[in-house]
Amino acid sequence: MSGRKSKKPGGAGRSPKRPDSRRGSGSRPPQRSRQGPGERGDKPRSGNERSGSERSGRSRKPIKGLGGDQVEGRHAVRELLLAGKRRVHEVLVIDDLAAADILDDIQQLCGELGVSYRPVSRRHLASEAITESHQGVVAKASPLEEADFDAMLDDARAFLLVLDGVTDPGNLGAILRTAECAGVTGVVLGRHRSVRVTAAVTKTAAGAVEHVPIAVVGGIPTAVSTLSDRGIFTVGLDEAGSESIFNLPQDDRPVALVLGAEGKGLSRLVRQRVDVLASIPMGGRLNSLNVAMASAVACFEVVRSRTR
Repeated sequence: MSGRKSKKPGGAGRSPKRPDSRRGSGSRPPQRSRQGPGERGDKPRSGNERSGSERSGRSRKPIKGLGGDQVEGRHAVRELLLAGKRRVHEVLVIDDLAAADILDDIQQLCGELGVSYRPVSRRHLASEAITESHQGVVAKASPLEEADFDAMLDDARAFLLVLDGVTDPGNLGAILRTAECAGVTGVVLGRHRSVRVTAAVTKTAAGAVEHVPIAVVGGIPTAVSTLSDRGIFTVGLDEAGSESIFNLPQDDRPVALVLGAEGKGLSRLVRQRVDVLASIPMGGRLNSLNVAMASAVACFEVVRSRTR
């Protein structure tokens, strides 16, 4: 495809009609109640450590703030441009990629928004990319802005996800994608011992980072107490939970699902402060799902209960 450049970076404008490609999926009936929010045996990573999908040979300064300044992957970059919520400095695309509608969309959007569109060699893009799954497209943008935690609590139908020490970028990206599809109104991360929005997160989230507000708080236990004090029903996912996630009250009250770190689950203080500990019934030989899968089950149970 031919390259098209503009001298003006970043901006907002109209975009092509977005294709509706969302689909639902079913699940088998539960039989047995044991569920952990993290997959046992996973080694927790620090907030800025790369996952397996990120390049180990490329060094990068630790992320300050929320991150999200480098977006990789075709769907993630197209959604960045479609959302128009932050400044996009440039988009790099491998110059000999096979033709695809989504690549045409990206080039058209860059032209409409005045974003620099740069066809580059494979070697050049590889030197710029942080992940190994960039799909030949990388965008440089302004970092994401942190959402206001207190403002999240003012929503009478708040539907929040609180992540207690989730450190794997792949898991955070998958959780954000699920959250956006389920209509989650905000995600809460801890300022310490929590992953930020890395390039791997943006790739896995497939554009969800542009739409889901993300707040960062000093301590998750304190945040959980604040949620309860403000009348938001807090549900901690834990394999030892006495309640099934499918038996929780079915109403429109504001709710926050609290999920724990990979391998460790919820911290002791968080377990003590949530309103209820709930498990996901299991019917197979394995006794746990990882945190991203558990979040999907729990989020869509909330969606189901609110739409009955």
